[in-house]
Amino acid sequence: MTVTNDANSKRAGSTWTVGRLADLTGVTVRTLHHYDQIGLLSPTERTHAGYRLYTEADVARLQRIVVYLRLKMPLEEIAALLDGDDDPIAHLRRQRDAVMSRLGELTELVAAIDNAMEREMNQQPVTDAEMREIFGDGFKDEYQTEAQDRWGQTDAWKQSARRTAKFTKADWQAVKEETDAINAAFVAAKRSGEPATSEAAMDAAEQARRQINDRFYDCSHEFHTCLGEMYVSDPRFTATYEELEPGLAQFVRDAIVANAARHA
Repeated sequence: MTVTNDANSKRAGSTWTVGRLADLTGVTVRTLHHYDQIGLLSPTERTHAGYRLYTEADVARLQRIVVYLRLKMPLEEIAALLDGDDDPIAHLRRQRDAVMSRLGELTELVAAIDNAMEREMNQQPVTDAEMREIFGDGFKDEYQTEAQDRWGQTDAWKQSARRTAKFTKADWQAVKEETDAINAAFVAAKRSGEPATSEAAMDAAEQARRQINDRFYDCSHEFHTCLGEMYVSDPRFTATYEELEPGLAQFVRDAIVANAARHA
């Protein structure tokens, strides 16, 4: 609430009619009349024609009322405070203490809301933007759409969709770390000169199968072999492995076949 000091805002002796005070402060005429009726704030002067006028002291009282109202204090309590102490400094100090107390409560409330929001966000499914943040170029919207078009009616796709619908960003980050570790194991086995039928290569293949089985959908060794064939037949899958190590796509495919035979 503010009161302007321009020449047009004042009457002789710095007094205001109820209408003018309402215009200047934003407190409605109806509210001012109500305060008058309950004895909270009444105009203390009158014109020769009998019009009631608010003085500067009345406006100061109104300012204190507004502050107390913003602190959610009831009118009865405000009246008791104002009538019990006419010292404006005491009122200002009391108001400041109340505001600072309220400020502390609001600061704690904001922190609590932030914590609650963070907890809720951690339980929310990850967004496409977050997927791109985690997987980089490995996550492509068009690939997702194509995959759904090709396999969306299969039981494996539906099972994967049910599971991943509950995945949080942390879950997907864990998937990324697992995938990186599996790929690193494949690369290490190949660079060591061991064949795809080696224990190290087959163990990496089994880790890859178990990740799919545990994270996304039931993946038997036979089904995993079909996926291995796709790694060498689909240029995009092949390119993903070739970027890690030349010849890795074929090596992974052969390791998957060998691992399936090992578990037959």
